[in-house]
Amino acid sequence: MATDLEVSVSQVDVQFDRLSIASEESSHRTSLEQETSKYDEDFIRKWGFTLKDLYKLALKFYKEKEGKAVSLSYQDKLKLVALTKQVTVGKFNPDNSPPLGVLDVIGRDRRIAWQSLGDLSTEDAMVDFIELIDDRCNLFRPYAQAHKADMENRKRLLEEEAAKKRAEEEEVRKKRLAEEKMICGRGEEETTAIAVANRLRQSIMEALNRQTYAQFRAYVEQHFPRDAHQQEILMSQLQEQHYQQYMEQVAARLDRIEQDLQEQFNNITHEHRLNGHIMDNEQNDITESDDEATCSMAITSASMWTRKDVKEFKESIRKEGGDAVIKVGHGETVTVRVPTNDEGTCLFWEFATDYYDIGFGVYFEWTKSATNQVSVHVSESEDEDDYPNEDDEDDEDDEYGVRVGDVEQGLAKIGGGLERAPLTEVLPVRRRDCMDQVYAGSHPYPGTGVYLLKFDNSYSLWRSKTLYYRVYYTR
Repeated sequence: MATDLEVSVSQVDVQFDRLSIASEESSHRTSLEQETSKYDEDFIRKWGFTLKDLYKLALKFYKEKEGKAVSLSYQDKLKLVALTKQVTVGKFNPDNSPPLGVLDVIGRDRRIAWQSLGDLSTEDAMVDFIELIDDRCNLFRPYAQAHKADMENRKRLLEEEAAKKRAEEEEVRKKRLAEEKMICGRGEEETTAIAVANRLRQSIMEALNRQTYAQFRAYVEQHFPRDAHQQEILMSQLQEQHYQQYMEQVAARLDRIEQDLQEQFNNITHEHRLNGHIMDNEQNDITESDDEATCSMAITSASMWTRKDVKEFKESIRKEGGDAVIKVGHGETVTVRVPTNDEGTCLFWEFATDYYDIGFGVYFEWTKSATNQVSVHVSESEDEDDYPNEDDEDDEDDEYGVRVGDVEQGLAKIGGGLERAPLTEVLPVRRRDCMDQVYAGSHPYPGTGVYLLKFDNSYSLWRSKTLYYRVYYTR
């Protein structure tokens, strides 16, 4: 029987102390965090740690090294477990301890060791635990010194990082002060420039609003006939979009003028080098430039804006029926011819597509139509009169083969002896993302003629586009 008991004790002796200490660590960790000790000053001077920190380090060391680099006797293990219990629970109380089994030799020995500590305080128990570990394990002191060096190194790195951060913040502060001084130095000039720019913008918007007020008012009243608040919101959006579009057109026009002047200068220089006839060429170039500018200024810019109610717009077009829904085949261009009406002063258009974008542009044909009916014409991309411009290899075309800003004067001869009325570009053909939003626009009548609304799908080799559109005029 004694032999069996010794065997059972030897089997569990290797693990009981390590498991018991591991189970106790988490339970008493919180209680040690906020306490201070009378031993702290001595331990900091001797070890570089407070008593509680060194106790936790010793406990960690014992858990990691026992059975590997450290081997203690059975009695030393019992005492370490008892000291841990004393730190965690306090004095042994038999009333709070569960009964032991008959063969629980280890449990009985642990209770005896714990009971032998009597009224030993928590701090004294931690001191005894540390001293026993230090006395029995030669590796504990180097272990503690390594942890101390690591802790000091981390502290040093944190201090260096904090110092670096303070230096960066100071540098940023100095730079900000320098910028503020610079801004203050030129603040008055910038304020004046901003005020002038705001006054200029306001004057331009007022002029544009006066030109388009009747058009936009008719449009918003048609879409929100009984909602004055929504009318004002839409009116403001249309005016803002018109202003942005106008400024873009001005910028583009200035770029073209600059390019034309540069090209004119290059041509003059080239002609001068060839034959010296500078004055004749210069006079011809200036005359042509003046004619083009006069024709370009003979027509008012169109207004374009977008709306988000694509689904509702398509549904209303379907209900209207007729030719308002068109399938534009791949490689095709659909031209909607809209004659001016004697009772109208402005043309409006709205359109959207399913799934994919489409090219859109507007032209004005200076001819009187025999009818007021809107007609739809389909042409293939290779048809010569898809975009009726003169063939000139020296002119630059845009991405759809339409010359930007091209205005034909007089009647142009077409193959077969036919004549065509002059065209003015109102809006250049550009691809519009009309599958996501409704594209709308307006243009005041420049005179009597026919509007050509171009819906261009010539760039698509495979996809056909379903087009929903509406055109109408206002007085």
